[in-house]
Amino acid sequence: MAINWYPGHMHKANKEMTKILPEVDLVIELLDCRLPFSSQNPSIARLARNKPCIKILSKSDLADPVVTAQWQDYLERNESVKTLLTTQESAGKAHSLLQLVHKLVPKKSKSRSHILAMITGIPNVGKSTLINAVAGRKVARTGDEPAITKGLQKIRINDDLIFLDTPGILWPKIHNENSGYRLAVSGAIRDTATEVEDLALFLAGYLLQQYPQTLLARYKLDALPATETALLEQLGAKRGCLRGGGRVDLEKASTILVNEFRAGVLGRITLETVAMIQDEEKAR
Repeated sequence: MAINWYPGHMHKANKEMTKILPEVDLVIELLDCRLPFSSQNPSIARLARNKPCIKILSKSDLADPVVTAQWQDYLERNESVKTLLTTQESAGKAHSLLQLVHKLVPKKSKSRSHILAMITGIPNVGKSTLINAVAGRKVARTGDEPAITKGLQKIRINDDLIFLDTPGILWPKIHNENSGYRLAVSGAIRDTATEVEDLALFLAGYLLQQYPQTLLARYKLDALPATETALLEQLGAKRGCLRGGGRVDLEKASTILVNEFRAGVLGRITLETVAMIQDEEKAR
């Protein structure tokens, strides 16, 4: 099942961003460190191809550090961008980001005295947290629910720099079906647009292949289940997700697995590797 979520406010924001991009000196795109490819907006690379670009891999404390290093190397070598890491609790690296902005845009526009940097990214990726950290004060709303910010807004960081904050947006069609699932599992797509059991089965299949020891340890399993459904059934039984007759409530078990991944309690997990994405894109 293909997953897409592109409500009206995203379409409107996309048009506004396209219109104002010629005025922008620099683009800062936040990527979810657990899905660096799937969380990249394909429109940004096309529309801002002549602009300096910084890719910030957010929530790096939730991602597999070995895979993160591979993604940083790939992005900097193949996309000619600069990368920085931030965590979910503290955006951090505020000073490093400011230094990098001024390095990439050493001269301000002739028509104004400041640098205008556009901040963009998928829903719930941490844009507002980053802006607040760089500004040193709360100037942008934060929250776990996608689509907190609905319109473009300019935020003065200091005398030399203004951030153009944009809503968390996706794109009209997610061509890589697995990317749609990864985005939904991460929380970038509103839960009402998906079925939690579908997300849990996708996540379970990936974890069984890539992080089996994590499952054994977290859910105290004696042996690795043979199938995704068997994993959810064992998880549900251990957590008391039972219906009449002792049957496992798969919806409740699915919710537990997805929520525990999002919260990071399963450990540091990345949902895609460079090699995996290259194979998927070749097959598409």
